Amino acid sequence: MVGVFGLIFLNKGKNSVYAHENKNFIKYAEFGPSYEALEKAMKEDIKSHSNEIKINWIDVLAYLGAKYGGNFKKYKEKDLTDITEKIKSGANINDLTKNLKNYGYYHEVYEAVLKEFLGTYKIKNKNTDSWEEAYGLKAFSPIAKTFPFSHFSDFGASRSYGYARPHLGHDMMAATGTPVIAVESGTVEIMGWNKYGGWRIGIRSFDKKRYYYYAHLRQNRPYHADIKEGSTIKAGDVIGYVGRTGYSTKENVNNINESHLHWGMELIFDESQKECDNEIWIDLYAITKLLEKNKCAVVRNSETKEFYRELDFSEENLEKNN
Repeated sequence: MVGVFGLIFLNKGKNSVYAHENKNFIKYAEFGPSYEALEKAMKEDIKSHSNEIKINWIDVLAYLGAKYGGNFKKYKEKDLTDITEKIKSGANINDLTKNLKNYGYYHEVYEAVLKEFLGTYKIKNKNTDSWEEAYGLKAFSPIAKTFPFSHFSDFGASRSYGYARPHLGHDMMAATGTPVIAVESGTVEIMGWNKYGGWRIGIRSFDKKRYYYYAHLRQNRPYHADIKEGSTIKAGDVIGYVGRTGYSTKENVNNINESHLHWGMELIFDESQKECDNEIWIDLYAITKLLEKNKCAVVRNSETKEFYRELDFSEENLEKNN
């Protein structure tokens, strides 16, 4: 079943799981905020951070999602401005949404996607060796700073290797060897070969709601030397390198025509959804555009030929999980 803004992947195979059918959690999710809505809501949130009345971008986006029935083709900047002005004037978001059908659903979905994208973080100043605290976008673009890439909206496009299926992620066309960056902090759940994704990495967010999938990594040396299954990863860390591996049952084969990074985000509201016939993957085109505002600068070690982030990073989640 393909939705306009989200997608449930139906794959009735040996890993099919039906145990969750009667549980009370979200089994279908729509995530459709446009880049324009994401950017505007983010700016309002950041701008109000030091104010007495704060704007929560997830509250605002969920309000618009409920107002539009999830269809952000209806988006008007005036609608976002109106709701933020009401909040700034002292209106409570609960009062503003009490008669808005499905606000709770959109809020839960949008929070599951965006919860750790904005927040307080620390960057180490390389000149003074001191930590500087800031508030803002703390999730990173999957491609390192200064490395070129191109992309377009390709979610749900048909794929035929193995069997007919929709494309469940977002492709970023980049040269082989381009450093791949962890979008969010988390734990490496899986590394290794997959006949569809080639050399790939799966990283789980600390709250377990998001599973990040990075695929088609470089032949022979796909991963950063410092990572392994179980590793704690910081947002902005180099985790691997772009390639074109995959579409082969044999390991370490380049069967993808064009070098690129496939990255995906799976939403998990219950652990039974992790590998089942109702996996929830979302369209990342607008998010990828937003993350271009926060690219991680990297430096290359001439001896090991590995890339490393230029500036160290810390956040509350890392301190709790280390």
